[in-house]
Amino acid sequence: MTSRSLDPVEFVASRGGVVRVVRLRDEGIGRRAIDGAVDAGGLHRVRRGWLATPEADPVRVAAARSGVVITCVSRAAQLGLWVHEAPIAFHVGADPKSTGHRSDRAHVHWFAPIVPRDPDALEDPIENVLAAVAHCEPFERALATWESALNKGLVTVEGLAGFPWKPAARRILAEATPFADAGLETYLRPRLRWLQLPIRIQTWIAGHKVDALIGDRLVLQIDGAHHVGAQRSEDIRHDAELRLMGYHVIRISYPQMMFEWPAVQDLIMRAVAQGLHRAA
Repeated sequence: MTSRSLDPVEFVASRGGVVRVVRLRDEGIGRRAIDGAVDAGGLHRVRRGWLATPEADPVRVAAARSGVVITCVSRAAQLGLWVHEAPIAFHVGADPKSTGHRSDRAHVHWFAPIVPRDPDALEDPIENVLAAVAHCEPFERALATWESALNKGLVTVEGLAGFPWKPAARRILAEATPFADAGLETYLRPRLRWLQLPIRIQTWIAGHKVDALIGDRLVLQIDGAHHVGAQRSEDIRHDAELRLMGYHVIRISYPQMMFEWPAVQDLIMRAVAQGLHRAA
């Protein structure tokens, strides 16, 4: 099969369902074949210079139609990174010099990208995503997303160091580590640094990871939505084993961590005051 015999619908579907017309032309697919596919309903024109299949992801179609890319917390969520909560408005990025259409239904980040955007791209590179998150989210939330990207191996601290970050992102990079697993653990270090005690995140004790070990013996466990059923039973068993080994366990829920932090901090302070963080 030569490139000139490529089926335009199959080609667009193989490229994620939304493609610039110039890419079809590069493959030798001519105007007649493209027009025929559009007339037959196999493709539709998203905007000038863009085509999509009827089955294409509507989010990608909307991005192409508006001349923007998916970025910030919306792209972070697509990548499986930790985000504080699903955004009400979809977050997209546009170059300040672009002709992308504004949308009342989207939060548009008008910023010059850290990494140049491929004209074909509908999703921002991870570095641009993190730059947008650093600007858009409060420090703790942004740090949690950055550490999630580090934990998943999408970026490294060393690799990020060479980019020209703005002050908010530089502050996050100086704090970020790749060891926080669930996002919430990220909040602990800045919140508890004033205690001036060693805080180890995601460390192994008795065959299982604990979310945080404060000092030598104070364990803090944060329960997410998955801590039910068999997982809950295993948590109870592990807590009991930790206590038999001389550890003190404080287990808290997601709502407590996010919305009742003063009460959680009070528990930790009282445990430290009683010396429960110290080895016997």
